[in-house]
Amino acid sequence: MCDVIAQVAGDPSLPESNRRAFLKVLGTTAAAGGLMAAGVRPASAGGPRQHGRGRLGRTRLVLLGTAGGPGFLEGERFGISTAVAFDDRVYVVDLGLGSLLRLRQSGLSGPTGMATALTNVRGIFFTHMHSDHLMDWPATYATGPINTAGRDRAAPPIRVFGPGDRGTLPAYRGLAGDVAPPLFHPEDPTPGIEAMTGYLMKAWAADFNDRARDTAFAPPQNLFDVQDIDLTGTWAIDEEGVPPRIAPFEVWTDDEVRITATLVDHRPTAPSFGFRFDTPDGSVTVSGDTTVSPNLIDLAKDTDYLVHEVIDPLWVERLVQTLPPHIGGPLGGHLIDSHTTIEQVGAEVAEPAGAKNLVLTHLLPEGNPKGRWQQARRGYSGRLIVGEDLMELGVG
Repeated sequence: MCDVIAQVAGDPSLPESNRRAFLKVLGTTAAAGGLMAAGVRPASAGGPRQHGRGRLGRTRLVLLGTAGGPGFLEGERFGISTAVAFDDRVYVVDLGLGSLLRLRQSGLSGPTGMATALTNVRGIFFTHMHSDHLMDWPATYATGPINTAGRDRAAPPIRVFGPGDRGTLPAYRGLAGDVAPPLFHPEDPTPGIEAMTGYLMKAWAADFNDRARDTAFAPPQNLFDVQDIDLTGTWAIDEEGVPPRIAPFEVWTDDEVRITATLVDHRPTAPSFGFRFDTPDGSVTVSGDTTVSPNLIDLAKDTDYLVHEVIDPLWVERLVQTLPPHIGGPLGGHLIDSHTTIEQVGAEVAEPAGAKNLVLTHLLPEGNPKGRWQQARRGYSGRLIVGEDLMELGVG
């Protein structure tokens, strides 16, 4: 999403007056008077905030990063990532930029002063293959064996689930008469999480070989069990990327924690998933990136917490107005068609799902005034929570 914005900002065909107006809206709207003036508390980088199980219970929801898109507009929020903890087991959805650090700061890992960011992690789940949801996976994969101090040697590998190879390219949406851009890595243009991880093994080979010969470095493939979510017989993805209507399906059951998923509508990006975590205490559903999705509403039925992405359409409108119609029209359509607006997320998603709590995350723009996000409560009878990095909530 924000990669599209970056391309527009750098378009040499854009008149300078339009570019200045575009960047002004992009920057000043994000600032919106500053986070403190908007009543949003910046995340503390001074150390972990203890979850306090006696107060929050054994099942906790922790927002590691809440910013939308790969473009950093303010920097107070880190890249998108959400954790669900049950006792000492931690399950992470997406690894946006900075999420590994946030995981260490969150109190979900081991004691301070030790390399324990991944010690308690049991599973990692990727919603889709966009960079803003995957940026810290290379870092996590490369340094994982070093950041598991105190992990039980008999513990099973960390299970990693994500999209498989799409198998087809999305439609090219350029202007009439334009030539489609050349393919990146044409021999494998749409790798899934398994293939991507295989490329990481190649990319990090010098580092891994150095450490294996110089220290007792354990290979990452011993720590991570990576697999594509199999959609065989469910969906033959086409270039439009609009998912079929399906029922939620089980991804993994880890003793008392059951993880289910569904296909969500982040057109044209596909496949894109939402995930639900059920424990004996309650449930947490994470939307991933999506427009209003009936599949997600089914997945989130009567959930305790619906953690859902959101975009401000007024911000999109201001951006579009700074651009020539042939650029602004497609950009605005992309942003609105593939995401959920403030006006939609409460009334059209959380309310029909019967979600008890709606937690807004993947906020774009990240520095919007808090009061603007709170307008999502219109048409929603549950409790609305505007997410912040390192916010912790008890389930049940």
